[in-house]
Amino acid sequence: MRSIEICAGAGGQALGLEQAGFNHVALIEIESLACATLKKNRPNWNVIKEDVKAFCAKGYTGIDLLAGGVPCPPFSVAGKQLGQDDERDLFPEAIRLTKECNPTVVLLENVRGLFDPKFLEYRKNIKYQFNQLGYKCFWELISAHHYGVPQHRPRAILVALKETYAPFFVWPLGVAAPPPTVGQLLFEEMARNGWKGAKDWADRANGIAPTLVGGSKKHGGADLGPTRARLAWKKLCVNGIGLADSPPDKDFVGDPKLTVKMAGLIQGFPEGWEFVGKKTPAYRQVGNAFPPPVAKAIGLAIREALFAAHEKPLENRA
Repeated sequence: MRSIEICAGAGGQALGLEQAGFNHVALIEIESLACATLKKNRPNWNVIKEDVKAFCAKGYTGIDLLAGGVPCPPFSVAGKQLGQDDERDLFPEAIRLTKECNPTVVLLENVRGLFDPKFLEYRKNIKYQFNQLGYKCFWELISAHHYGVPQHRPRAILVALKETYAPFFVWPLGVAAPPPTVGQLLFEEMARNGWKGAKDWADRANGIAPTLVGGSKKHGGADLGPTRARLAWKKLCVNGIGLADSPPDKDFVGDPKLTVKMAGLIQGFPEGWEFVGKKTPAYRQVGNAFPPPVAKAIGLAIREALFAAHEKPLENRA
């Protein structure tokens, strides 16, 4: 199963789709450090540093999947929610690329703000344009904690399938087991430098995290979000004002800060995934990512729909 991905970022969606059996023939990303992160972790990936608006997909006609996490600020409640009037709105580019490469399936991810009533007509227009191209659209609000990620991270997901395959698509149900708590997940990393209070902290950090936010390059450094998010982190005994360069020392007292690596673990990245760049730009890559376990689950659902559609005619002939 071949795919191309736009706005690939640090590779959260790409990694999950890879785990679901998709082979990325091209990943398009405009940020240099994010491109470096992709290449560092997957040297074999064809990473193309380019603005999506300048990318042409005609060379990938007939691809199985066009995927992407298009920019969130046009729809985020943390921003001005300008929607189609925001220059960062790339849904039109995704539709253009769909026309150019005619994929079997399109997968696009965004913030839950896209489901706000004010964007109802916008979503209807997106659906109409995909319908005109021969796709049936499925919209769903999915939260990462249903897929084993220890984070409340609701995301608006669009899956558009060619009409032949649409009847076979079913949204993934999630996993039966609850996600680990922040304390369970991060205990070993918090204890890496011998912190004496790591076990006690892990016992108190007995919930799942609020949504990690990457923020905009226009606004400040690395922190865990606005006041409401920081208060939620405080309940988990985490200092949300800034990030640490390393885990706590053995005699540390107080609420620890997360490191970039810890944030990556909370986002669902594997232990060995490395983020290139200094703390702030590296954390921004983490905060803007699509959790790999969620992408994997949706990728598997897409894959099952495509295989089921191919098997059905054989059953009919039998």
